[in-house]
Amino acid sequence: MMDYGFVYKGHERFITAWPWNYGQFEEDIIDICFEILDKSLYFLENPSKDYSQRNDPVYVCRVVSAMINSNDDSGVLQGNWGEDYSRGVSPLEWNGSVAILRQWSARGKQPVKFGQCWVFAAVMCTVMRCLGVPTRVVSNFRSAHNMDGNLTIDTYFDQNAEMLPIQKRDKIWNFHVWNECWMIRKDLPPGYNGWQVLDPTPQQTSNGLFCCGPASVKAVREGEVHLPYDTPFVYAEVNADEVIWLFRNGQAQEILVHNTSSIGKEISTKMVGSDQRQNITGSYKYPEGSPEERSVFMKASRKMLSPRRASSPFLDLLGSRGSQDQPAQLQLHLAKTPEWGHDLMLKLHARRVPDRVHPRGPIRLVVRFSAQALLHQGDTREPLWRQTVHLDLDFGEEIQWPLLLPYENYRNKLTDEKLIRVSGIAKVEDTGRSMLVLKDISLEPPHLSIEVSKRAEVGKALRVHITLTNTLTVALSNCMMVLEGSGLIDGQIYNNIGTLVAGHTIQIQLDLYPIKTGPRQLQVLISSNEIKEIKGYKDIFVAASRAS
Repeated sequence: MMDYGFVYKGHERFITAWPWNYGQFEEDIIDICFEILDKSLYFLENPSKDYSQRNDPVYVCRVVSAMINSNDDSGVLQGNWGEDYSRGVSPLEWNGSVAILRQWSARGKQPVKFGQCWVFAAVMCTVMRCLGVPTRVVSNFRSAHNMDGNLTIDTYFDQNAEMLPIQKRDKIWNFHVWNECWMIRKDLPPGYNGWQVLDPTPQQTSNGLFCCGPASVKAVREGEVHLPYDTPFVYAEVNADEVIWLFRNGQAQEILVHNTSSIGKEISTKMVGSDQRQNITGSYKYPEGSPEERSVFMKASRKMLSPRRASSPFLDLLGSRGSQDQPAQLQLHLAKTPEWGHDLMLKLHARRVPDRVHPRGPIRLVVRFSAQALLHQGDTREPLWRQTVHLDLDFGEEIQWPLLLPYENYRNKLTDEKLIRVSGIAKVEDTGRSMLVLKDISLEPPHLSIEVSKRAEVGKALRVHITLTNTLTVALSNCMMVLEGSGLIDGQIYNNIGTLVAGHTIQIQLDLYPIKTGPRQLQVLISSNEIKEIKGYKDIFVAASRAS
């Protein structure tokens, strides 16, 4: 098992590979892993019983899943989904698991601040690999957080295209990260061995503790949601339907979209033996829209819903294949690559198509646009930009309308993850019917370049060249560089590089003295007040030292 890899973040159309140092072979990590087991509530309640069950991977995985978060115990990480990380480290600024585990062990088993889903999952990957269980990190894009078990996530927009605050706990996360562990499931019927979902992010309790899984991936694919553990919750994460409502006069009045295929996109993990991303969506569900996928969905729905609810019109909505026809097709496209610090250029593509009310005649549309900062857990902030467009569309006509979202509108309005949701509500003037168009935008940070000068050998100086050009229109202030890499660096290297003026390039040279042979990965993070996550990596093969 490799001691480095990638965590996939972003959104389904702009997936970013984050290098991560798992470091499970570092000298003290095995001792820390047993400290984790010995601090669990199961051990503290009955040590003898806990010891006797440590040969069962199902049991050990559930213990570790609960211990990676600190909601019930003295777990490793404290979650923080707000925006104030002043009492700890922003989740975006971690490079690997080793520093987190060592801090937890050295500081009296106090939870390390702070983590979010990718940090929880990456640390659990380190622990499980160290304990000998094959484990990988998996990212699910547009991941449903379905707390009421009804397999639908409701989202609300007003007539000005503003996505409204969600009062319910049901949400759609831009992405969510969990683990898969490979094991034999003696507690399940035959056929459910193999990859099992484990999720250490504290979302809901399982048998009284904040943990999740193991849930058989095959059971998820087949809709066998009655099988343990927490299979209904995992099934909803990748299969729930999305219903988007138009909210007027204090209530939801019109379904804008009922989408059966927008949840559970581009489920990804690192490919074995390669730095490439592997799409494993097919392991979790049949192709979207196929008869098998809808059949499994209906089977899972009937198992998850009570008999009373299962006989209601609710399932008729879930089973419906079609949607109301609309007189126009609307799409938002980016006119150029979206970079943080620059104006954003978009195009509205509108095409008139026949519908029952207007088979061939012209229509007039009033399209109201809104842009909002998009938070990782699916919430949004107040609108940072609005625009209204009037369109006259004749039958068969296509129009491309340019839209400009100036940098000054979003400069101080985004979260550290730099995500924007652009929404448009188009109203047909003579009928009053509404249509929705959406575009989620991930803004690209500047890119790091990392080069090494020569062959890497254990104990010999290896010159590393790091280059960063500030392509933004503003300076990057209080820049801090952190280097990490098991087998290359003992711990971490910090370098305060100050302010990088707009348009300028900084070049840093330093020597590393590799510690271990074999394939290694150097991870570099540069964070600043303006951007928290400028990351890069370099794969390095370290040879044994040649005799002099």
